[in-house]
Amino acid sequence: MTANGHVLAAHDLAVSYSPRRSGPLVLDGVSFDIRRGEKFVFLGPSGCGKSTLLKTVAGFLRPVRGSLLLNDQPIKGPGPDRAVVFQEFDQLLPWRTVLGNVSYSLQVTGKARGTDAVKRALDFIELVGLRQATHHFPHQLSGGMKQRTAIARALSLEPDILLMDEPFGSLDQLTRSRMQEELETLWRKTGVTILFVTHSIQEAIVLGQRVMVLGQRPARIVGTLDTSDIDGREHPGFGAVYAQLRDLLLAGHGDSQSAAIN
Repeated sequence: MTANGHVLAAHDLAVSYSPRRSGPLVLDGVSFDIRRGEKFVFLGPSGCGKSTLLKTVAGFLRPVRGSLLLNDQPIKGPGPDRAVVFQEFDQLLPWRTVLGNVSYSLQVTGKARGTDAVKRALDFIELVGLRQATHHFPHQLSGGMKQRTAIARALSLEPDILLMDEPFGSLDQLTRSRMQEELETLWRKTGVTILFVTHSIQEAIVLGQRVMVLGQRPARIVGTLDTSDIDGREHPGFGAVYAQLRDLLLAGHGDSQSAAIN
């Protein structure tokens, strides 16, 4: 944890996709912090730069300006202290079973070996409710089961922060709602710090304790809202918080983006 009590701290970040890091900026002047055990959400329409920001935290991209610290140390590249769950269903190794996918990540990162890796993998497969699918291959799994496998694989590394890039975006609405509930349960059981990317206001409120809204490119922070008091869609304050976040999104992107906001 950083000296001021934050697991992750970003200050004045600027990010470009240019090979020489001198092209147009995708992110500019972004500053935020995340506390240990917090559920923190990046919210914004598709293409605004929120996934770029998550990839920078993951170490896949280097900022052209600013600082990004994890536990007081600069992020210089990817590492098992930051586990990523992507939106795509094909993030699993197709030639490995559920058990093989989870145990392989433990072995390749050096977190566990041999029978220890298998036992630890089984514990996390049980945690996400997939014990009956332990020996199934990805092509035998539904979309939700694939994402639960990816979450089990990420959690098994016991990362300092779990990075989730719209992991439920390709699921049908019923499965998506169920996965949101399951993620909340997993968070309560593990206490893992979560950084979650979404374009859905409802999902941001349901899953987040704080929601940071990004504006249009080059993306800057429009505002950050504390949503920790909202306990589900039936909470009496849900509608008011929804309206506040919608207003922030419209302020950052203009009315032309309203069709992309939900």
